[in-house]
Amino acid sequence: MKKMSSLAFALLSGTAAAAPQPAPQAQPQRKIDGASMLRHIKALASDEFEGRAPASKGETATLAYLQDEFKKIGVAPGNPDGSYLQKVPLVYVQPSPTLVYTAAGKPAPLNFPGDYVAWTARTERKVSLANSELVFVGYGVQAPEYKWDDYKGMDLHGKTLVMLINDPPLPDPKRPSRLDPAQFAGAVTSYYGRWSYKFETAERLGAAGALIVHETRQAGYPYDVVRNSWGRGSYGLKQAKNGPAGYPGVAGWLHLDRAKELFQAAGQDFDALKKAALSRDFKPVPLGATISATVLNAWNEMPSNNVVAKIEGSDPKLKDEVVVYSAHWDHFGVDESLPGPRSKQIFHGAQDNASGVAALLELARAFKALPQPPRRSILFLLTTGEERGLLGAQYYARHPLYPAAKTVLDINLDGLNLWGKTRDIELTGHGKSTADDLVAAVAKSQGRVVRPEGNPEMGAFYRSDQLEFAKLGVPVVYTHGGRDFIGKPPGYAAATLDAYTAHDYHKVTDVVQPGWDMSGAVQDAELLFEVGLRAAQDPAPPQWKPGAEFKSAREAVAK
Repeated sequence: MKKMSSLAFALLSGTAAAAPQPAPQAQPQRKIDGASMLRHIKALASDEFEGRAPASKGETATLAYLQDEFKKIGVAPGNPDGSYLQKVPLVYVQPSPTLVYTAAGKPAPLNFPGDYVAWTARTERKVSLANSELVFVGYGVQAPEYKWDDYKGMDLHGKTLVMLINDPPLPDPKRPSRLDPAQFAGAVTSYYGRWSYKFETAERLGAAGALIVHETRQAGYPYDVVRNSWGRGSYGLKQAKNGPAGYPGVAGWLHLDRAKELFQAAGQDFDALKKAALSRDFKPVPLGATISATVLNAWNEMPSNNVVAKIEGSDPKLKDEVVVYSAHWDHFGVDESLPGPRSKQIFHGAQDNASGVAALLELARAFKALPQPPRRSILFLLTTGEERGLLGAQYYARHPLYPAAKTVLDINLDGLNLWGKTRDIELTGHGKSTADDLVAAVAKSQGRVVRPEGNPEMGAFYRSDQLEFAKLGVPVVYTHGGRDFIGKPPGYAAATLDAYTAHDYHKVTDVVQPGWDMSGAVQDAELLFEVGLRAAQDPAPPQWKPGAEFKSAREAVAK
């Protein structure tokens, strides 16, 4: 049995001071039950739950299970309407686009999806652009912390933006062969390089359309990935009347070869403009060309739900503030086109993310076991549609049940370590906020070290639900299990973690395995419990560090 922190002991004994200070570094309390976690995983990943697809029998079973578990634990509904559910209006959209650009008076139709992909996030049967002026906006970035603005105040209403992928790759003045780590995180992907940021910014600035030029080396994946991902139907959120869609009217990707042809036809030099876009002095360039596009939509409403539960805080002044634990409950459902019996057609999602849901339920039980709740409230949020594009978290961010300004931290659980204890833990997005210091302190009390994520250029920080909280300005914690396993032979990490990624991730084979060692999941859940507890108790909540791309969002909601 590990020792409790003095903070956890005080809460358990009911002797916490009225204004406790952050816990001293000691062993975090151990109230997480690995057997209970495994029981939850086995249930949620069973055939009965049919892969937990949104708007399916699997969702019905999942919602019933989660609500029942919260009731057993004694955690109250988290929706102010008195329920455990937040309705999320998902839609499935099949776009059929046509696109023609006109340069030097000559129309040039493009072929879908080989030359481009395009869609609309508006839940309308038809969205059109007619002779919309094309404007090249470089990387399409507005980053005040880097004193960078590709738009320079140009009025973009009604125009279609053409932009480059990723953020500006600026060379290090001291070592020109590498990227400057002080600008857009160097070789690490920043949020400004994400396609979602570019489309959201285009919508916010009033653009009618936006096209990102695909380049394989900069993207890290070939155009085929774009064609396969956006060239067919996809899930989205039903747009509220006059509400944000996250995209301009028409959004899409343009094949590099077609982009160069377009620029040439308009009398422009693509490579020269791309080079010019590497300067802070860059200004948008009207291309002297127009675009006409029509997107016909076939779409179906697929209503789904987030699940929310809450432990109210004990401090009269701080209980209106919340620490959020989030985990997505959804997975990919059933693919009846696969051969074999029904059980071989189900995407069970045991590790991804029945394990995260199981840990969240155990965390709820541990917090409820405290005879005195923490000073701030604890919100447990189980989201839908993460596998379809963070849709449940995105909906919560647009329709928060508790104000962003009152949300002090999100701790996201997405796939736990099911292979044993480690001497380390991976912190994705390391260095962005002071919450990192909390993680490091608790890890140290466990005899562990924090290491930054592997392959940060892949942008894992921007690919799970914590991103939607970060965009609101809320500091976040997103950890993955370590790789330095205790008592395991050399090569164990590769034989387990890497093998899972290669053979089971997002496949029907992501099932409960007899060789799992739940001690690693318990170890990580204990750490996240203590991190959330300290954040809920400390009078000074976590803050973004200078230079973090979400710091300005926090400052905006705090006004």
